[in-house]
Amino acid sequence: MMQSFINGATRIYLACGATDFRKQINGLSALVTMKFDLDPFNDDCVFLFCNKKRTSLKVLRYDKNGFILASKTLLDGMKFQWPSNKEDIYQINQKQVEWLLDGLNIEQVKAHHNVKITGKNACF
Repeated sequence: MMQSFINGATRIYLACGATDFRKQINGLSALVTMKFDLDPFNDDCVFLFCNKKRTSLKVLRYDKNGFILASKTLLDGMKFQWPSNKEDIYQINQKQVEWLLDGLNIEQVKAHHNVKITGKNACF
């Protein structure tokens, strides 16, 4: 379900470190503007935030005439593999969001790479 709020975005930003989850739309959009110098009103961008315990995520996205704010909270002692660099913001891709939501680290070192076969590089 969280994935549906992210689909179609050309840029996905992950706000590293812990975010105060008392913040709602106004506070999170102000954080995006003032701390990260990005435009929260760009509907091609999605912003992801995590709480201190790494058990909840919030996604903020502008949708033509207003903001969407969705949250996901894990159960049974599970945690998100969230980067701890407090001042950074990472741009990630759709695959990394899937990994994050599945409980994996966003920097997978053993993922297979894409191979593009054309008539010129085929061996037959």
